[in-house]
Amino acid sequence: MKLNKALVLKGAADPADHLVRDVSLPALVIHRDPLEHNIRWMQDFVSRSGAQLAPHGKTSMCPALFRRQLEQGAWGMTLASAVQTCTAYAGGVRRVLMANQLVGRANMALIADLQQDVTFEFHCMVDHPDNVQALGAFFAERGQRLNVMIEYGVVGGRCGCRTEQQVLDLAAAIRAQPALALTGIEGYEGVIHGDQAVSGIRAFAASLVRLALELQQDGAFALDKPIITASGSAWYDLIAEGFEAEAASGRFLSILRPGSYVVHDHGIYKDAQCCVLDRRSDLHEGLRPALEVWAHVQSLPEPGFAVIALGKRDVAYDAGLPMPLKRYREGVLPAVGDDVSACTVTAVMDQHAFMTIAAGTELKVGDIISFGTSHPCLTFDKWRTGCLVDEQLNVVESLEIVF
Repeated sequence: MKLNKALVLKGAADPADHLVRDVSLPALVIHRDPLEHNIRWMQDFVSRSGAQLAPHGKTSMCPALFRRQLEQGAWGMTLASAVQTCTAYAGGVRRVLMANQLVGRANMALIADLQQDVTFEFHCMVDHPDNVQALGAFFAERGQRLNVMIEYGVVGGRCGCRTEQQVLDLAAAIRAQPALALTGIEGYEGVIHGDQAVSGIRAFAASLVRLALELQQDGAFALDKPIITASGSAWYDLIAEGFEAEAASGRFLSILRPGSYVVHDHGIYKDAQCCVLDRRSDLHEGLRPALEVWAHVQSLPEPGFAVIALGKRDVAYDAGLPMPLKRYREGVLPAVGDDVSACTVTAVMDQHAFMTIAAGTELKVGDIISFGTSHPCLTFDKWRTGCLVDEQLNVVESLEIVF
């Protein structure tokens, strides 16, 4: 018996399939037009800011999306681990910022193997002398030189040197390791919260540039134009403005690293984008949500209550529960959706979602509902393939996702 691919690999589809009629659900769905809009929009924004774009690939871990981002003009890709870097390399990426520390000999060996390809450019972060010493010894053994960047953090945040003096001391430790080359400085502003977050982020961007200048004046960098980089998916406009205000692009290669913009969302990044548009009156159009999860109404066990055939195995729930968008019914081609946004998902289990049915909404078992999500990173990592669809909901490409 030959099994249909959609039955073998969750959410898989062929380009000849129609999303409503032919795809086994639940499925991860990416709408082509907003996807392409988002890639162009962010590339244009970063370019006009005098910076370069290295999108964070951990959002999707989808090589086909990496290629689209690079083809649109991205400088390279940002990844979070040695294994992710290997995946990106296998997908054709040849310039990587690993916005994390490279720790452990096995992980170091993965990068050393990739560096045998002279076309591959790699930079990772360091924030402690122990890591500097370990990297220096390992790559000296391999007869290679590793590009490292100092990570500068904030108290109570994630990784990174906590004081400017620690940054300067670490630069001296790197200089003592012939197998290491200091190529820049990096920070992440997304851990700055509170009522004064905007002013705190602006101050953080200015301090990054100030530290970079001091290191440059001390001759610490191995590049004539070192890298200075920050920015997640919520505050990229403030980092771009901060770098511009300090004229960083004239002395440094300024790199922004948002990742979730590629598909955007219906939750936390939608809210963040509204704040960006409020801060920037010159931006007349923002990002568009491109990612949804589609699933069937599985059961209607009680009046006003539906059980949906998706759950924690299928969709992110860390930053808000999935949001019902539209209803579709098989046999209606092209599919015409009814608004079910007044319905509410109240809980998710491993394979089930509980949904309260809004007054006046009629559902049948077997109906298909599209759901918006919040925090796309933790939806992507539940899938091995996604369906790229056109406006008529025809599957135009099956997208491999590699976590």
